[in-house]
Amino acid sequence: MFTFLTDNPCPLPPLLSPSLSSLSLSYMLMLFFYFLPIENNTLLVSPMNPSKTTPSTPLLSAATSSSSSSSDGDDDCPIHRYGLEDVGYPLSSVPVCGSPPYKSLAVLAGHVGSVSCLALCGEFILSASQGKDIIVWQQPDLRQFTKFGQGEGSVKALVTMGHKVFTAHQDSRIRVWKVSRRSENVFRLLDTLPTTKDYLGKFMKQSNYVQTRRHHKRLWIEHADSISCLTICNGLIYSGSWDKTLKVWRIADFKCLESIKAHDDAINGLVSCKGLVYSASADGKIKAWGRKEGDSSHSLKGILDGNKDVSLNSVVVSEDGRWVYGGGSDGYVMGWERIFNLDSWKVVCKVKAHEMAVLCMCLMEEFLCSGSADKSIGVWRREAGGGLSKVGIVKGHEGPVKCLQASPHCVGGGFLLYSGGLDRSLRVWWVLKDSAKTEEKKKHPIPTIQY
Repeated sequence: MFTFLTDNPCPLPPLLSPSLSSLSLSYMLMLFFYFLPIENNTLLVSPMNPSKTTPSTPLLSAATSSSSSSSDGDDDCPIHRYGLEDVGYPLSSVPVCGSPPYKSLAVLAGHVGSVSCLALCGEFILSASQGKDIIVWQQPDLRQFTKFGQGEGSVKALVTMGHKVFTAHQDSRIRVWKVSRRSENVFRLLDTLPTTKDYLGKFMKQSNYVQTRRHHKRLWIEHADSISCLTICNGLIYSGSWDKTLKVWRIADFKCLESIKAHDDAINGLVSCKGLVYSASADGKIKAWGRKEGDSSHSLKGILDGNKDVSLNSVVVSEDGRWVYGGGSDGYVMGWERIFNLDSWKVVCKVKAHEMAVLCMCLMEEFLCSGSADKSIGVWRREAGGGLSKVGIVKGHEGPVKCLQASPHCVGGGFLLYSGGLDRSLRVWWVLKDSAKTEEKKKHPIPTIQY
């Protein structure tokens, strides 16, 4: 058995020496999962020796470009990997319909509450929970790198940009964390939104207050309920809340620019693409928001209606902005095609994806993955007309699947899928991309309602 240990006295092959940081992340992942050390069906991870490791690649370096901001002087200091205690990760095959294989690569435990959101940041995975903690995991060895954010309220959403991490909380606030490379705890709290400066500039004028419920008023820059989702677009961060509003913040100075009464019920999901922001709500609608050139305020560009009396919990958009998909509480996934020249959308499919509510979705090229309250993950292939054909069902979670993220790096002809659930675990799956030859699909095609 090949042993993947950093402190192994036997010499390692040149490509597995401590100079791993010079390799691309995708190649490291391929090497790591090819030489998996397995004993009793468990992935073995040995403690790292800090004296023998080299500085890793910059944290969050592969995230979207950051807006200009003042530096605190610690961005040029290298981040070092830190050795942690031994951890065992179960490794087993996942029973799915037909071929190709889906593999469970790891089960990462460490959260004190349900895993509520995920974000991929370069060589790191960030997972947050309703237990107020945020854990940074390092690829490819899937070790816990650090933990931060405890005591700041249940974390509902998580996005990254450059060297900043934005977290949305149940206490109706957004917290901004900055990578600090001078200490082992590499994240420090930079600010909380709305900022004190924003408060001081508005609290004196009565016109800045809005009524949130009977006999209760707040500043319009404040959310009146939990912030459920975040997205970033063109130097702005958008926050959706259970208070039915969509707020717009400028990343450069964290100032709240706009508050939109967006829906008739709670906003559950946000996504942005090609200058448009899509909001999914419990009122059964997905709304598209955008700005005209030279106009600072947002306007409604379109409404995508879901099934009647069904909450829409998640929304995703393809990279080219053409296809929009929403997941509902009835277990259906609906798809729309954007007609660019008319700036309108038409329904292209409606698929019964799960027996229970669809809670989250993610896209990886032509694949759509859906997580459900039925504890399963559905894997779907987008067809030429926008319809969805079923590839398989991945099972393993012991509770509802709350969040999904797919890695863009190719590993052995497939991609890595990360899922977080109410069972407090973060699971790592390998999904084969070339799934067109599955016999199950040929024998039992999944019916899709085409429009």
